[in-house]
Amino acid sequence: MTHTNEASVLHKQAASDHEAAAMHHHKAAECHDQNKVSDAKTSSKTAMDCCNTAQKHTKTACDCSAK
Repeated sequence: MTHTNEASVLHKQAASDHEAAAMHHHKAAECHDQNKVSDAKTSSKTAMDCCNTAQKHTKTACDCSAK
């Protein structure tokens, strides 16, 4: 894989991770609106996990772009 292709793949993965995190944040908010606290906690935890993965992929993608 060329450097440019690698960077592209990494940025796309980071974007997907951030989109997944946003989806879970929206779901957590909806659960709070419906007073479903337990479901909100679950969605919030999943969102945090996605954020952590996204942060790792973002760092890798940006490091690759800086080469």
